[in-house]
Amino acid sequence: MSGPGVRLHIQDHHVVMDNGIVQVTLSNPGGIVTGIRYNGVDNLLEVLNKESNRGYWDLVWSAPGSKGIFDVIQGTCFKVIVQNEEQVELSFTRMWDPSLEGKFVPLNIDKRFIMLRGSSGFYSYGIYEHLNGWPDFDLGETRITFKLRKDKFQYMAMADNRRRILPYPEDRLPGRCQTLGFAEAVLLTNPKDPQLQGEVDDKYHYSCANKDNQVHGWISFSPPVGFWQITPSDEFRSGGPLKQNLTSHVGPTTLAMFLSSHYAGQDLVPKIRGGESWKKVFGPVYIYLNSAPVGDDPLWLWEDAKIQMMNEVQSWPYHFPASEDFLKSDQRGNVSGRLLVLDKYICTDLISANGAYVGLAPPGDAGSWQRECKDYQFWTRADENGFFTIRNVRPGDYNLFAWVPGFVGDYKFVDSMKITPGSYTELGELVYEPPRDGPTLWEIGIPDRSAAEFYAPDPNPQYINRLFINHPDRFRQYGLWERYTELYPDADLVYTVGVSDYTKDWFYAQAPRKKEDNTLEGTTWQIKFEVRSVVKGSTYKLRVAIASATLAELQIRVNDPNTARPLFTTGLIGRDNSIARHGIHGIYWFYNVNIPGSLLIDGTNTIYFTQPRCTSPFQGIMYDYIRLEGPPCEGI
Repeated sequence: MSGPGVRLHIQDHHVVMDNGIVQVTLSNPGGIVTGIRYNGVDNLLEVLNKESNRGYWDLVWSAPGSKGIFDVIQGTCFKVIVQNEEQVELSFTRMWDPSLEGKFVPLNIDKRFIMLRGSSGFYSYGIYEHLNGWPDFDLGETRITFKLRKDKFQYMAMADNRRRILPYPEDRLPGRCQTLGFAEAVLLTNPKDPQLQGEVDDKYHYSCANKDNQVHGWISFSPPVGFWQITPSDEFRSGGPLKQNLTSHVGPTTLAMFLSSHYAGQDLVPKIRGGESWKKVFGPVYIYLNSAPVGDDPLWLWEDAKIQMMNEVQSWPYHFPASEDFLKSDQRGNVSGRLLVLDKYICTDLISANGAYVGLAPPGDAGSWQRECKDYQFWTRADENGFFTIRNVRPGDYNLFAWVPGFVGDYKFVDSMKITPGSYTELGELVYEPPRDGPTLWEIGIPDRSAAEFYAPDPNPQYINRLFINHPDRFRQYGLWERYTELYPDADLVYTVGVSDYTKDWFYAQAPRKKEDNTLEGTTWQIKFEVRSVVKGSTYKLRVAIASATLAELQIRVNDPNTARPLFTTGLIGRDNSIARHGIHGIYWFYNVNIPGSLLIDGTNTIYFTQPRCTSPFQGIMYDYIRLEGPPCEGI
């Protein structure tokens, strides 16, 4: 990169990194970002906030069984790691010792900040370490938070079709809004911008799956300046490519999320137990700043941010971080192969696993990666012929996992894998045989770990976010769960195979029904189907894939809804909260239910899906896919 060299100014209570393009001020020794000067604007961060509430690393932790504690991480020791004209790297550490037990999370934390010559921004990464024998704890969340100037930044962008003017923070205060079913969702009744009146604002409208959450941020129109958070790799995020996280929301706030329980619950909370040692590097992430000449379209800044994001992705793993805990490319390994699918009831030949998600994660059972949250994961997508390469994997022991859109279940390569520095492992052809006992009699939905193909109703006109009108993510509107009662006022959903259309007749979530007295009751959905000639001595197989569950239970009965004991129950499952948080998937659950032929009749049969839990309107199930298979066929 060209341009002036990087300069470092150390003051009594602040340190300043300056490369002639951007100037970043941090507290000394706290390591809080107190100022970002760029393009003639003295500070892009909210100058009305205290210095400790502008740009910071934070976390939520707890002792086992205790309530979570929010902690803005203040360093106690400042050190210059690298200082030359090409690069400055700073370290702000907070070390733990037993005298701090109960006061701070038992971690040594090293926050790093990097500025490069000619770079229109800066990088940050963190190293968390728990030493052997230290107290146990849970780490509910950790992230970097930036709070921008509300007088400059009102336009948020996180995807081509998810960008808009957002309300001012004051619009969420009493007198300007009405709080809805939970604190995050408000109806704007008297916003400062009258064009937003009557809309719902909720930070969960702008959640995003890890695989798509690579760049988001804000645009100021005067002057035309963009503030962007770029995450070039998912390796340090928990839960795999489908895990959803917050991005940017009213504040204006921008988040770099590393760990959270959103859309998953306690399954995605790292639990350090038995005094185990643990160390993880989060990041680096890049804070990118761009600008446009006055008179040009400021929205071009979003297009430029996407280009910069691609540059950062292609540069991963970075060569410049100084910590030995961040491994460079020559210290990592690579894995490649080809994934094929064998489902003889679809095709007797092997099928290419087109678009399969293939990843390396810590050893565990098939599908365990989606609940893994302590270590690193490395994912890629197979091409149309099933070929894949997973690059730049940190050394260690892994299992290779996969799942294939269009097929149920999870794949796990039988052998564990040991990645060493500089290694290149060629696995050859791998074959996934998805669960299958017999031919498909009928199916509902698409096996893609999402309920997006099902019917999401129009929102109540009183509770809309205009961004999601005529939008592919129509499920993100507030209050859609309440529309079930309006659509089915007298009886629950009945789906008739061969007649009904799941895009119109299968509601996106099985949640409780609200009665006239405003109490809730469980619901029972019916699937009606014809069997011409039941094989009485055989077993039929019902496959049920669930995209999300929240304190729910699925009970299945066949042809008699009143049997005291269901044929099958999941028991109480899930804490995703995807219904309330406008998600359409969370933790994936997959069940195989044996239906004895003796329970079926020649003619019309009914399977009853009961979700009895009803203490909250947000309890319930989002289905991914349901299939009934007939008895096995000879010769297949």
